[in-house]
Amino acid sequence: MKENQEINVKEILEKYDKESNFRENIGKWAWIVTFLGVALTAFHLYTGYFGNLPSQQQGAVHLGTALGIIFLLFPAKSGLQKLQKTVPWYDVLLAFLAMYVTYHKVIFFDSILESRIAGYSMLDTIISILGIFLLLEATRRTVGLPIVIVAGVTLLYALFGNIIPTQILSHPGFAFDRLATDLWYKESGVFGTPIQISAKFIFLFLFFGVVLVQTKIGKFFNDLAFALTGRYTGGTAKAAVAASALQGMVSGSSVGNTVASGSFTIPMMKKAGFKPEFAAATEASASTGGQIMPPVMGAAAFIMMEYLGVSYATIMIAAAVPAVLYFTGIFIGTHFEAKRLGIVGLPKSELPSFRKLMIKNGYMLLPLVVVIGTVMIGFTPQRAALLGILSAFLISLVRKETRLNFRQTIHVLEQGARVALPVIAAVATAGIIAGVVSITGLGSKFASGIIALSSGHLFLALFFTMIACLILGMGLPTTANYVVTATIAAPALINEFGVAPIAAHMFVFYFGIAADITPPVCLTAYAGAGIARANPFKSGVIAVKLAIAAFIIPYIFVYDSILVLIDVTPVRLVIALATALLGMIAVSSAVIGFFVRNSYSWERIILFVAGIILIVPNIMSSTIGLVLVLGIWYIQKRRKDDNGNMGMNVSV
Repeated sequence: MKENQEINVKEILEKYDKESNFRENIGKWAWIVTFLGVALTAFHLYTGYFGNLPSQQQGAVHLGTALGIIFLLFPAKSGLQKLQKTVPWYDVLLAFLAMYVTYHKVIFFDSILESRIAGYSMLDTIISILGIFLLLEATRRTVGLPIVIVAGVTLLYALFGNIIPTQILSHPGFAFDRLATDLWYKESGVFGTPIQISAKFIFLFLFFGVVLVQTKIGKFFNDLAFALTGRYTGGTAKAAVAASALQGMVSGSSVGNTVASGSFTIPMMKKAGFKPEFAAATEASASTGGQIMPPVMGAAAFIMMEYLGVSYATIMIAAAVPAVLYFTGIFIGTHFEAKRLGIVGLPKSELPSFRKLMIKNGYMLLPLVVVIGTVMIGFTPQRAALLGILSAFLISLVRKETRLNFRQTIHVLEQGARVALPVIAAVATAGIIAGVVSITGLGSKFASGIIALSSGHLFLALFFTMIACLILGMGLPTTANYVVTATIAAPALINEFGVAPIAAHMFVFYFGIAADITPPVCLTAYAGAGIARANPFKSGVIAVKLAIAAFIIPYIFVYDSILVLIDVTPVRLVIALATALLGMIAVSSAVIGFFVRNSYSWERIILFVAGIILIVPNIMSSTIGLVLVLGIWYIQKRRKDDNGNMGMNVSV
């Protein structure tokens, strides 16, 4: 049974997680892949400690090595990885060609800088064209076709903008050779801010997560979640939410988190009495929230830091309250669903002891404390990641089963490179999109379009931006989605509507993440449904209900930035948090349809409205919301059920 479960998990990953479709049997080329992977990780550890190369060279080594590994590992078509016993000759050719055209920037760095003034040679132009096409093909193999289509459309827009009839979008157009060299050799294209941040920070934090996995921290997080919540109403679902929040602190992969923890939590939720669709949705929505949970927050947060010109500590602090509200909303939703179905907690005898667990394994939290502490006292994210990696390696020595021998050390170093491949390809391709936006002035054109559509009303501008983020998120990974929307939409919100910069960037960041659970393309819900053997679309709809906070809170912190801790006092923060949490209780109750007892339609409407105005940080609106919630509570408390009993209690 266990073996079948593992097989199912692998098949689900291959189906919904493009990065899992790699060749496993590549014969003698496995040595080359291992060498390149170990070398790439060693390069980042070395430059992280001793200092980075010039940004263009650092990015070239970062991307070039990744492209080489991608062509050796990932087949041209999904499914071929099971049929091919080695790497085909054409993929070997593409691997070394991709490395050459990218390393060319390192080898001839000075002459390329001079060419910006004197003009690029024919060879430079050919290399730039080959580089862009090889990057797009590598991205298609690791991330998927949608992002390549978006990049392709933006390239066509740059080339043929002069024939677009719409005056708002038209531009003079660029020559093919100029477009290719600008995107490949200048800082506004492939080797722009996203790939530079990936080469400096993101890779190290991804490797930090790989080293933590070696310490078996995932099992510790699961055990800790069950120890904290398992005995309460709907304990299995609450434990799934808590475990995903904890694992989200060190991982930025929604689908990966869903499958990794869901293979354990989803069967337990089903066994407790939750419907398969609800179990899948709980895991999917909670795992998706991992990307907004400090300290790691997925790759996009590091790019946000650079775009805004603020410290990473500022990003973490700003994300903290919205992340707590997001997971609180899901947690409360599972509670009301459990009350509605009469699902109780697990017996204490079946749960791990929190005290014993912390005494035995509490030391595993040390790397997270190190990362958060070093960032908060002013160290760079790069140094924080290095210290986190060192502390994670040291705690791996505590137990014999987690101690690394030479072969395991090589494996961990190689895995550090492997997990980064999709992110590297995605951010480099996002650089193409961002580069086109920059050189064509598409950002200002988009801002004009937003203003025209919204007639100058902020709410409509936010709504249209949300739709754009959700649509882009159907095909783009979160990081690439954020790069595009931060380049196009966020400046419009900041410059034209006066939204606080961090609130505007958090807004597009949140909705880029929410796309992972929004039907019809909701990969995390589909992955969870695969494990639960549930209807994928229904799972996606329920996931949206549970994660309703992700669709409400961004609007709130745009209108009042107290939730992202701008211009906040302790008293205001406590009041805002208290009313926001009460608001999440009311909203979650409304979408589930249960408060003290099953709610009538009109009660659900009132609870939802009351919840919204409670979340808004305003004393008057919060007072009205509280009165409405207490009114529904009193009505339901006094109402008899079918058996003549008075209202049930809503405690956990």
